[in-house]
Amino acid sequence: MLHAANRKMIALWQKAGTRFMPFADAASEDVPLSRLLRLALFQVSAGCVLVLLTGTLNRVLIVELGVSVALVSAVVAIPVLASPLRLLIGYRSDTYKSVLGWRRVPYVWFGSLLQFGGLAIMPFVLLLLHTQTVGPGWAGPAGAALAFLLTGFGLHTAQTAGLALATDIVPTAKRPRVVALLYVMLLVGMIVASVFYSIFLVDFSHKQLIQVIQGTALLTLVLNVIAIWKQEARDPSRTASDRKLAGFFEALADYRKHPGTMRLLLAVALGSAAFSMQDILLEPYGGEILGMSVAQTTLLTGLWAAGTMSGFAWAAYSLNHGAHMYRVAARGLLVGIAAFSAIILASPLGMDGLFYAGAVGVGLGGGLFAVCTMLGAIGISKKADSGILVGAWSAVQATAIGVSLLLGGVIKNVVNALAFEGVLGPAMNTAGTGYLFVYHLEIGLLFLCLAVLGPLTGLRYRQTQESDTRFGLAELPG
Repeated sequence: MLHAANRKMIALWQKAGTRFMPFADAASEDVPLSRLLRLALFQVSAGCVLVLLTGTLNRVLIVELGVSVALVSAVVAIPVLASPLRLLIGYRSDTYKSVLGWRRVPYVWFGSLLQFGGLAIMPFVLLLLHTQTVGPGWAGPAGAALAFLLTGFGLHTAQTAGLALATDIVPTAKRPRVVALLYVMLLVGMIVASVFYSIFLVDFSHKQLIQVIQGTALLTLVLNVIAIWKQEARDPSRTASDRKLAGFFEALADYRKHPGTMRLLLAVALGSAAFSMQDILLEPYGGEILGMSVAQTTLLTGLWAAGTMSGFAWAAYSLNHGAHMYRVAARGLLVGIAAFSAIILASPLGMDGLFYAGAVGVGLGGGLFAVCTMLGAIGISKKADSGILVGAWSAVQATAIGVSLLLGGVIKNVVNALAFEGVLGPAMNTAGTGYLFVYHLEIGLLFLCLAVLGPLTGLRYRQTQESDTRFGLAELPG
């Protein structure tokens, strides 16, 4: 009797496993969940670096160190120089020639080393940028540019090769779930990092800045080594120097020929720019206009990441119940419009809570949009190799984000200069005018993205019924 009860209990837990454990169905017999979670540590590493670059450091440089917004926007956006190379990095990892039989691991490793080097020198060049009294005036900006370029190039290289490796080692049917798992781990890394930075930078000092940045450098290198350890099997036949390979432009042309590819990539560019232009401005806006502390504004990144995870769960639920991925992405754009409206109204109404709600809304809408467009990119071309597939989508997204970061700071400075000169009228002669102009511009880009995305919901571009776009969180109860 007792044995029968035990068997029933075990059967019940086995049946409930994929329902109550997010991403349990992402695993397979050859790639268990423990291996996937270990591989996903490279996304945790990327999340830590992203929070540091686009969240904490831009606030510290602008408010605490007094560096101009335009210069901060320029150095933070410098990693965009490496963003278009994601496509080439993906292709090169597809066609890598080596007697060792590895395609992805060398790129993850060298990317990690570049990222470590950039972060290791970064705090010193930032302090030089702030306090330089001797030597040529270009030394500080040039050093900061080098540090951000090394960090950004390393991040793009490791992340592109890591995503390609993940899609290599899992069955095709599991790819959407694995991509979702990796995306969630990126958000987990961002949330944990934002909490960590907000705690350790409560009482800001130069010594703490050095400790935090260099501690991040060491942590990210360790995480990436653990992530790729024994993940890729050595297969010299895949990396042999005499094997026949398609040229870069031939492989790119094969990817582009699928219906809807270019329209989707244009929508990704517009949507990513619209959701990201505020990244360089949101924390300074909270500090300069709403009078928030470093700890309070750093938590904005955590709220944004929490909103993104909520959007992810919402997208999963919708797709599992038959919603079309591009319609869900459009829903994210509408949420983004409402979120930016809340941020705009927070200043004149003096409501910090509305500002926080807007930050959550930006994450919510961005999460819906990002995950659904990436699933669309995977679904468009099932014949393309993993590297060029991941590289094309991520290159467009990262380039759009980098350009929007640079433009956000420049536009804010130009509009503020015009406002202080009285060109825009006495009502606009405030420090918040430039910020609010950028937020209105983002709303306009979201409407434009809606127009581009609309035709993709038509029958011509719909996925076949055999295409499974569920991804793990869809199995949550409810």
